[in-house]
Amino acid sequence: MTATAPTPASAPAAGTPAAPDTPPPLPLLPRRRGTELVLLLAAVGISVCGYAVVGLATRHAVPAGAARYGAGLGGLALLAHLAVRRRAPHADPLLLPIAVLLNGLGLVLIFRLDLDTPHDRAAPAQLVWSTVGVALFTLTVLLLPDHRALRRHARACAALALLLMIAPILFPAVNGARIWIRAAGLSIQPGEFAKVLITVFFAAYLAANRGALARAARPAGTLRLPAGRALGPIAAIWLVSVLVLILERDLGTSLLFFGVFIVLLYVATGRTGWIAIGLLLAGAGAAAVGALEPHVHGRVEDWLHPFAGIAAGEGPGQLAQSLFAFGNGGLLGTGLGRGHSSLIGFAMKSDFILATFGEELGLAGLTALFLLYALFIARGFRAGIGLRDPFGGLLAVGLAALPALQVFIITGGVMGLIPLTGMAMPFLAQGGSSVVTNWLIVALLIRLSDRARTPRPDPAGPADAADPAGAAAEARR
Repeated sequence: MTATAPTPASAPAAGTPAAPDTPPPLPLLPRRRGTELVLLLAAVGISVCGYAVVGLATRHAVPAGAARYGAGLGGLALLAHLAVRRRAPHADPLLLPIAVLLNGLGLVLIFRLDLDTPHDRAAPAQLVWSTVGVALFTLTVLLLPDHRALRRHARACAALALLLMIAPILFPAVNGARIWIRAAGLSIQPGEFAKVLITVFFAAYLAANRGALARAARPAGTLRLPAGRALGPIAAIWLVSVLVLILERDLGTSLLFFGVFIVLLYVATGRTGWIAIGLLLAGAGAAAVGALEPHVHGRVEDWLHPFAGIAAGEGPGQLAQSLFAFGNGGLLGTGLGRGHSSLIGFAMKSDFILATFGEELGLAGLTALFLLYALFIARGFRAGIGLRDPFGGLLAVGLAALPALQVFIITGGVMGLIPLTGMAMPFLAQGGSSVVTNWLIVALLIRLSDRARTPRPDPAGPADAADPAGAAAEARR
């Protein structure tokens, strides 16, 4: 008599169809809030050490306000951390510490430059604006439950962004550019806020129309160029960017505005032809305005001939002094507080603050700084990859592309690779509007990364249910 092996309880009975395979549940990622707190303490500690080093190098004593500075920066970091721990527990643990470190280093550099201009101190105001930025960060993290709610307000964001970009035209030019609103002793740069609003609109528009834009392509060698009917959106955006360049004389905002759209267009469609057309249009617009508009033309001439003032006996200009500062820094720099960036002039705390960083911390310091920016941008892109809704993915990529383009445009300008644009280095340079906007970008990326790292069984959520047009577009794709 032959014994038969017992049938496992989990095996299906003979003659019954096997149950369909179900996908395994998404793995639970660690929250890493403890890691974030440790990195925040390190970021605050590095900033306080930099503050003390500046005092020791210039006054041979630790500044009297070092403890207050450390307590203030630490309090802001703790407030932001508690908001993330409360409302975005799965968020990327690196975004907030990198932002705190960059903001802290910016405050140290501005304090160091204030020592050369005791009649014009900017560090206290920058600390106030940083506090406003962290407060906006906290409110955004606490009050924005789902990033998809922004999709319903995309058109309102576009309208408000256009109004913010047009508003400075009504005010007097500052240093040749109309990018400021000055009233009651305050100055605001509306274009900084407009760039975030317009990125929300771009992400919503391309999420709804990416299929049509991707299919409208014609082969041209190794490229697939868009068909004529699909060129309408890019032509409209190009015209708006050229108008901003003409009316405001602001090359940086125009390049940033158009560059973000091209980046998102490529990510949404995967067509390299859009990049080729975008580069051609950007080059054509910049060349035309650079030849016709005196202020932009002057910046192009300074870029082409940075040492012309020396040859003419007028002394080095700002770009020449910036290049001298980078050269003087060498590999390891002169040391915090031991540079000569005050020779650059009035823009040393804003447009040319990177020259101070390069002179006093050298190539090694610049490399570390650029790695911090690269890591921040990469984590933003990673959040975009992890999101399953097209709008969220494009929004994360667009928000991460904003500092990426800014760092490239500013670094290229102060190093003589491209004409100067007058933009602020993210978190590092003096500028209240800039630092507040950058904290808003961090808050949105925190919200997006929390959504990307939190396992959810269904891609649809309350925001999709409340947005039938968006849901219908998703279903068509």
